[in-house]
Amino acid sequence: MKRREIIKQLGVIPLAGSLMASDSMLGAVWKNPAPLAAKPYTRNQNIYESLGIETIINCRGTFTILGGSTERPEVLEAMEAASGYFVQYDELAFGIGRRLAELTKAEWGMISAGCAAGMKHVTAACVTGGNPEKLIRIPHIGDFEKNEVIIPRSSRNVYDHAIRNIGVKIITVDTPEELKQAINPRTAMIYIMTGPDNETGKPLSLEVIGKMAKPGNIPVLADAAAEDLSIPCVHLERGATVVAYSGGKAICGPQCAGLLLGNKDLLMAAWQASSPHHGPGRDNKIGKEEMLGMLAAVEAWTTRDHDKEWNTWLGWLDEISSKLTRINGITSEITTPTGLNNRAPRLILKWDPDKLHIRGEEVAEEVARNKPRVAIGAQSKDNGTSISITPSQMRPGNAKLVADRLYNVLSGKREPRSDEMTPAKENISGHWEADVEFFTGKSTHKFFLEQDKNWISGTHTSEYAMQEMIGMIEGNEVVLKSNYRVPGNSINFWFIGKVADGEITGSVFLGEYLTARFGAKKVSYRQNRKKLNVPGGPPLAT
Repeated sequence: MKRREIIKQLGVIPLAGSLMASDSMLGAVWKNPAPLAAKPYTRNQNIYESLGIETIINCRGTFTILGGSTERPEVLEAMEAASGYFVQYDELAFGIGRRLAELTKAEWGMISAGCAAGMKHVTAACVTGGNPEKLIRIPHIGDFEKNEVIIPRSSRNVYDHAIRNIGVKIITVDTPEELKQAINPRTAMIYIMTGPDNETGKPLSLEVIGKMAKPGNIPVLADAAAEDLSIPCVHLERGATVVAYSGGKAICGPQCAGLLLGNKDLLMAAWQASSPHHGPGRDNKIGKEEMLGMLAAVEAWTTRDHDKEWNTWLGWLDEISSKLTRINGITSEITTPTGLNNRAPRLILKWDPDKLHIRGEEVAEEVARNKPRVAIGAQSKDNGTSISITPSQMRPGNAKLVADRLYNVLSGKREPRSDEMTPAKENISGHWEADVEFFTGKSTHKFFLEQDKNWISGTHTSEYAMQEMIGMIEGNEVVLKSNYRVPGNSINFWFIGKVADGEITGSVFLGEYLTARFGAKKVSYRQNRKKLNVPGGPPLAT
């Protein structure tokens, strides 16, 4: 099998605009860029450079790992104005709730320490009903009258950890019939992530869910974290009880703040479950500065010239596209989302990798790791490769820098790469036991591998599951990949190492969970070649 086919089978490490299975298989090992020289911070310099950290031009959007969104000037002014004073937090929350209701036309509003924290507080409110004696028993809620949360399978996601943290039992459903059967006296809440799967007219639309929940007075929590804020809130009108937004997404408030809108009584119980009150939400502390900064972001949302912002974004994309399409073979298109989620235009630049001798993932890797650093999206398919640019978090002046940076990479002269792989020096077929060392713990994993020249397939038994494994070997360099998946979550394991003296040693790249080390040895089975006699029937004695 040729290199390109194997790399296509292995796929690309799913980390936005960062890593890939490159020509050197050990190139997939995660590396930090070389740090800058750290020095004491002065007001005349970039504060991040004082720590030896290089900043990044964000052409990806409102990703938390990049810092979310840029806070608006009104937000920074409000946060500064809030500092230096003392205030009783319950009085502050009540005043903010009332003001949010006026601004958004919702019954009430609350600000939490991020969207996920808000989801956690609402779940606590649903299982306790505002009873503090129950509140302080969380997560030991097995004997509570209400301790189950229903989630459509299409809404299971990595953020529903915030709901599970309360100790509830998750009931996953696929159809309206299953939802009807799942609703019972112990149902505390129904949770959905807004999007195409619950649009009007779908089997489990928000309208359908809300109608089923109403007879039992079951709250419906809608997670609209990355959406534009609609006034009045469309999801409340469709049947949600509370809607949760992220402050660090489209609203451009503090990254560590979230916005909850909806039923006043439920939000008062959610506030009771959050800091500054002691209980399961104390660890999600929100400061007065972030609370007033988030309120200022909502105020600004109601007065912002959204059409002007959109046209500015289109102008930046046009500047980038105009320069890059001068390169022979590069075409461009702008896509526009139809819904409220991550609502921003996106520039897609496409080309034939056989003509430019570079793939989109390689471009993304180059600009992500080397100065000036730029975060972009990338994708390769059978009919070509592409990079994508989202302008919503770009700053004035970024467009020229990005256009020049990408032009220099894509217009560079490159020799066609050989498609053939270096023959394997080792055969790693068989059963292996791998000792994986994390930051402070260890785990034993098992591989059962079959090798066909450079191609490897088999199974990977991690600590809690077994999953398929694929990989490749060139010389004595090995890459093995598997994916551990549970509802709402997945972990990609990339074992990257070398074979020597009957052992495989190297690194385990874990995506957002950083890296581990591993060492694997082949398992030898004790030979016991005795003929097996099959019983002819049930035993006559035991």
